[in-house]
Amino acid sequence: MSDAATPPGTSSNAGTSAEHPWPVRTVARKIADWIHRLGAVWVEGQLTQISARSGNQTAFLTLRDPSADVSMTVTCPTRLLRSVEPPLREGASVVLHAKPTFFLGRGTLSLRANEIRAVGIGELLARIERLRKLLAAEGMFAAERKRKLPFLPRGIGLITGRASAAERDVLVNVKARWPAAALTVLNTAVQGAQAVPQIRTALSTLDADPGIDVIVIARGGGSVEDLLPFSDEALCRAVAAAGTPVVSAIGHEPDTPLLDHVADLRCSTPTDAGKRVVPDVKEESERVRQLRDRARRALHGWVDTQARLLEQLRSRPALADPLGPVQRRADEVALHLERGRRAMLGKLGNEQTALAAVRDRLTSLGPSATLARGYAVVQYSDESGNLRVLRSVSEVAAGTPLRVRVADGVTHATVTDGYEEGT
Repeated sequence: MSDAATPPGTSSNAGTSAEHPWPVRTVARKIADWIHRLGAVWVEGQLTQISARSGNQTAFLTLRDPSADVSMTVTCPTRLLRSVEPPLREGASVVLHAKPTFFLGRGTLSLRANEIRAVGIGELLARIERLRKLLAAEGMFAAERKRKLPFLPRGIGLITGRASAAERDVLVNVKARWPAAALTVLNTAVQGAQAVPQIRTALSTLDADPGIDVIVIARGGGSVEDLLPFSDEALCRAVAAAGTPVVSAIGHEPDTPLLDHVADLRCSTPTDAGKRVVPDVKEESERVRQLRDRARRALHGWVDTQARLLEQLRSRPALADPLGPVQRRADEVALHLERGRRAMLGKLGNEQTALAAVRDRLTSLGPSATLARGYAVVQYSDESGNLRVLRSVSEVAAGTPLRVRVADGVTHATVTDGYEEGT
């Protein structure tokens, strides 16, 4: 074998090659020699299988790590297995003292136990308490990380034992409260060595389903050992990491596995879970009816209030007789218009009278009135051709054309005689 394949504590043999390989028996013997040099160890785990046939001096056990998918075969004398009190059964937690053993014939590794101790209830409870404190310190029990369940989930996932009372309680109560609820049931082991891996697989399946809005993990009551899977650290962490709200309905009211603290909602019993995940259709129908009645009364009250307000507005003078103010304003406008017309006519009459008086005075004082009494205005043209009033006979000579204006018109004359004083 090469150095890379040589177990610790053994020396490599440079003589092995493709042309000179070791036989299987040699390799098996060397592996056995190396393993047999290992000392005995104390191992803790959960028994998943016990095979102790009558007449057989050797009992075969399967020891599983409850927090990981790892198991080993354990052999022990049958008398040693039967000497343990209380008698061991599958799913029991044990601590055993064993030495690794390699069987050449089958090439398998197992543990040879010479002492087996069942883990007592007190020790189990102490371990659960230590795990409780650890998870609480990590904040997995904090109220702020818990999610609120939907009012009416589209789909409900149920993880429980096959044909169990817990399954029946959940289904009956859910269907009684909301007949149209859609449930997906995955049956798993709810106690024993296979409970935790099966529940985790079912949880992963339902959590990946987009049609599931809430997951219920339910189991009936039982002893502390029966409920141990629901205080398993791996299961608690899986529930905390789930994206879908999880409801824990394990056992009865006094039973409080760690799953109750990690889940988003803890129900005292599976029956209580059936009542908490869906509303009661009768209660909701009654609530809808009450709300409808309240809405109807509120609407009627509002309509009545608005009707009274409109009636009050209509009874006001401005709306009771909307044309009255307009008519009154029209009458006022007509009155002022008549007053203005009379004032204007009076003013015009006064002005006309004054104008007539002024005109009469002007007429009496003007040249036209003088001309009407027999006088005339005689004009002549000067050297520039402008008309000038004749004021003296000396201003014109014989033959000068004259313009004579009398009351009813103008006539022309010519000077024929010269100046005569006194005529």
